[in-house]
Amino acid sequence: MPRHRPGVGWPDLTVRRNAPTGRGTDSPISWSVCVRDSGGQVVYDHRPDTVLSTASVGKLLLLIEVARALPLDLPCDRRDVEPVADSGLWQHLRTDVLPAHDLAVLVASVSDNLATNVLLHHVGLERVAALGHELGLASTALHDMVRDVRTAAHPPRLSSGTAAELSLLLHRLPGIDGGERVLDWMRTSADLSMVASAFALDPLSHDGLVLRNKTGTDDGVRADVGVVNGCAYAVLANWPPDEATVGEVLATMRELGDGIRAFVGN
Repeated sequence: MPRHRPGVGWPDLTVRRNAPTGRGTDSPISWSVCVRDSGGQVVYDHRPDTVLSTASVGKLLLLIEVARALPLDLPCDRRDVEPVADSGLWQHLRTDVLPAHDLAVLVASVSDNLATNVLLHHVGLERVAALGHELGLASTALHDMVRDVRTAAHPPRLSSGTAAELSLLLHRLPGIDGGERVLDWMRTSADLSMVASAFALDPLSHDGLVLRNKTGTDDGVRADVGVVNGCAYAVLANWPPDEATVGEVLATMRELGDGIRAFVGN
């Protein structure tokens, strides 16, 4: 059963509220949700230990390893890796070489796939995996580089995790080596389409609430993890793409954001 602190309204994640009958049916959406207060105590959760695909949220582990182990002025050349499309800005820029710090900002702000793969080229997936073990993450991991085409020969998903582990990681981040730098990069996140849509912030200038977040998007996957005014949250949703609408998922994520906003008192 979900846990929640009284006095804050949270949506019911067990029913599908836009069913054609209007009566609600069992939801095809799998949720993993965990919200913690500034002391790390859980104020709301729903299946927090369920392992789900998290798409680009796994890039957070890469950013932590970059922050603690890579010279941030290291010149990084995108010609060292195969081109990759979809999210990101570097593929549209003319410069082939950028410092590691700038690539980290691109990953944090627009989940830049090309910057991700170049940083992985320098850091190595093995070191990111070792970091996860060092941090005590049993179910949260970045499994692979970003690929335009994922075949049976590749890991089936870019990353996976649980809301319990991810929210705790965000809560602990200030005390982790390199964590403060990662939080500074995360303040540039431009994706406020999910949980963070409730916070009424300008995606390009986060005045008001103190928000740091990272999102992940794929077919049948939406994930948003972050810290807002000291409250750490992780909201993960997976569903069969032909059985639920993105609009339903995003609306529910917005309701969860409303609950978080009410809890932090804004």
